[in-house]
Amino acid sequence: MINRTILVGRMTKDCDLRYTQSGKAVGNFTLAVNRPFKTNGEQQADFINCTVWDKGAENLANYMKKGSQVGVDGRIQTRNYENKEGKTVFVTEVIADSVQFLETKDQSNNQQSSQEQPKKSGSNNESGQPKGEDAFKVEGTPVDIDDSDLPF
Repeated sequence: MINRTILVGRMTKDCDLRYTQSGKAVGNFTLAVNRPFKTNGEQQADFINCTVWDKGAENLANYMKKGSQVGVDGRIQTRNYENKEGKTVFVTEVIADSVQFLETKDQSNNQQSSQEQPKKSGSNNESGQPKGEDAFKVEGTPVDIDDSDLPF
């Protein structure tokens, strides 16, 4: 049998980090994952509850926040419990074996603001870069490439 899931989405809130009585870290978060189709022109999303344990939970709580894009590799688990009213509550969640940090909310906002900036006037060269600009610059800083570092 196979029980494997891979998700890429954005965190709907900061990770809720707690510790068990034995001192083991556990983090709970909800991931908003877009569906591959639109209904009435609007993108729909599923909100999937996820749990991550140990160092992964601590790292997620320390470095990612609401709006951050993460990739989750894990398995689906179901459980149930009785609430205060004595009713049985069924829970389906993803237990994350690994969480990959893809993009922080700050990075997303920076990319959007840079895309919204007006483009410089002038024609582009063959590589699509505006004339007079170095294609090997990162945020205005020239990249120094040493041929001895290349593997070929």
